[in-house]
Amino acid sequence: MTAVLFDFSGTLFRVESTESWLRAVLAEAGLVLPEPELAEAAQALDTAGALAGGAPPAGLPEDLAGVWAVRDESAELHRAAYTGLSRRVPLPDPALHDALYDRHMSPAAWSPYPDAGHVLRTLGERGIRVGVVSNIGWDLRPVFREHGLDAYVDAYVLSYEHGVQKPDPRLFATACDALGVDPKKTLMVGDSRPADGGAAALGCRVHFVDHLPVAERPDALLPVLDLVS
Repeated sequence: MTAVLFDFSGTLFRVESTESWLRAVLAEAGLVLPEPELAEAAQALDTAGALAGGAPPAGLPEDLAGVWAVRDESAELHRAAYTGLSRRVPLPDPALHDALYDRHMSPAAWSPYPDAGHVLRTLGERGIRVGVVSNIGWDLRPVFREHGLDAYVDAYVLSYEHGVQKPDPRLFATACDALGVDPKKTLMVGDSRPADGGAAALGCRVHFVDHLPVAERPDALLPVLDLVS
C-alpha cells in the first residue's frame, strides 16, 4: 500500500453529543432552559437526526427526502437538510437552528479519536500518502488544524467541493489523483459500508471501523498500520 484514504466523521473524529451541542449554543445565546426541558430538546434533536455526524434521523420527513439524498453535494443543500431537521424541534428562539448548524462546523464541536494522531503521524513517517475523503457540506480543514493533525494530511477531497458524494467512485478517484497513487495500492478506512465501500469499485482495499463515542474506541485505527506494512 502506498496511500491511505480516511473518512472524517466517525473514523478520525467524532462530533460532540447532542446535549453538549445544544448547551453550547444556548450558552452562546445567553439562554437558559430548565434541565428537564434541555434534556427533552436534546433528545428530540437527536431523534430528528439534526446533528451532522450524530445519529441519523429516526424518520425522514417526506418534504426533506429529496434534499437529504443529495445533502453532501453542496454547502447549501447540507445546511438546508440539517436545519430542516432541526426545525422539527421547538426551541426558545428560531435563530437557534442556524446557530446549531454553525456550532457543528466549529473545531470545538469535534474530538479526534485517541489513536488518530499516532496513526496519521506514523503513516507519514513511513512515507505513506494520506488523504481525507468526506461526505460533508463545509470545510473541515480548520478542525484538523485546530487539533494539530493537518500536517499529516496530504490531500482533502470533500464532497461539497466536487458536487459528488460517496459511494460514487469518482470521489475516491479524485483523491487518488490528488495523491498521485494507484487505487489498487490504496486503503480506504471508514465507518460506513454503504458510503466508504464505494472505494472498492476502483480496486481500493477497504477497512471499516465502528462509529462509536471517543471514549469507547481508543485503538480501532491501529490495525491500519499493519494493513499497510
